[in-house]
Amino acid sequence: MTEPGADTGSVVDGRTAQRAPGRARRLVASAPWWVQVIVVYGLARAVSTAMVLVLASVQQANPWTRASPSYWEYANIWDARWFGYVAFSGYPTELPLDDSGHVTENAWAFMPVYPVVVRLVMTVTTLGWDVAAVLVSLAAGLGSALVFHRLMSRFLEPDRALFAVVLYCVAPVSVVFGFGYAEALFLLLLNTALLLLVDRRYEWLFPVVTVMAFTRPGALALSLALALHWLLRFRARRTEAFPMAERVIAASAAVYTGLVGLAWPVVAWVATGLPGAYFDTELAWRAPYIGRDELVPFTAWFQSGDWWLGQPLGTIVVVGLIAAFGLVLFSPAVRRLGVDLRLWLLSYALYLLAVFFPQSSVFRLLAPMFPLLGAAALPRSTIYRVSMVAGFLALQWGWLLICWGIDGADWTPP
Repeated sequence: MTEPGADTGSVVDGRTAQRAPGRARRLVASAPWWVQVIVVYGLARAVSTAMVLVLASVQQANPWTRASPSYWEYANIWDARWFGYVAFSGYPTELPLDDSGHVTENAWAFMPVYPVVVRLVMTVTTLGWDVAAVLVSLAAGLGSALVFHRLMSRFLEPDRALFAVVLYCVAPVSVVFGFGYAEALFLLLLNTALLLLVDRRYEWLFPVVTVMAFTRPGALALSLALALHWLLRFRARRTEAFPMAERVIAASAAVYTGLVGLAWPVVAWVATGLPGAYFDTELAWRAPYIGRDELVPFTAWFQSGDWWLGQPLGTIVVVGLIAAFGLVLFSPAVRRLGVDLRLWLLSYALYLLAVFFPQSSVFRLLAPMFPLLGAAALPRSTIYRVSMVAGFLALQWGWLLICWGIDGADWTPP
């Protein structure tokens, strides 16, 4: 005979098991915002790491790794190798040339802040490059998620700000937060700069943009956004106070950001003696597609459209993308993010349109458009939110398959 209470105990255990996830959710929901962001970031990185490990397990031997490399090895291929070269060998004073005398791919395309930070971590911890590079990116990625939450909280309710962070952490190229790339550090600095802009703390922009300008390209776009911000504030000075002291410091920040945005090409010029050293180096990456050509602003997207799709479809698609972006920028959801973030989106889009030749790296270079995730976070439907997360994770896996895995003579660099 069953003892009295035996069944009751099993029911209680079952109820306890069912309540556990609910209690965990409530515990996280009641936690401080920064704890919630850390939990979201940790879970997202765990999923991304699992994807990378699966892909690494079937990776064949390649120019960078043996077959089935470890996570640390696999997270440090492609551009990560260039950053490692910079960390240990610096920059060439003589640019490498091909048989025709054209500049070939070299380290001047990769800015020094990230490799310097990794070398410092290596010195302090005695870790090897592969591990230190990943840890720096993971830490910077977490920092960027925390600052992004603060940025979104200026415009969105708490649940929407947190869901924007969820999308940020599972975005298709967010896997680079765990790779030996400079993106995580750059996004931390960019999030910080945008938060300072939104909060009108112009004086703090100077140290932030100084470091940012030597981490990844993009300071020129921020300079344009700051200039447009100044013009709009000056125009509205009768309805919104714009004191002379703020005018001076904001204008100075815009000009300074533009100057440091041009500093790296000048450094390359001084070091090599060639005025176009940096630009010739960058053009070397598009040469396999369209051959050797001069940098003519606002032509590369149309050249890419022609290369990928031919005419007239290539031009039609580019014009369509520009028109679609304009509609998105003026949509009610994006307008809710405030004028400053929209100025950044416009400025960065113009920057990409002016200088970037779209190929497989375009997905990664779109990452600084992250404020758009705030607009995507507005709907509160559970089905919508689950679908968005699932869709982003599927795109993340697709990005890894197309751009990260190496299959012979691969021409789809991430």
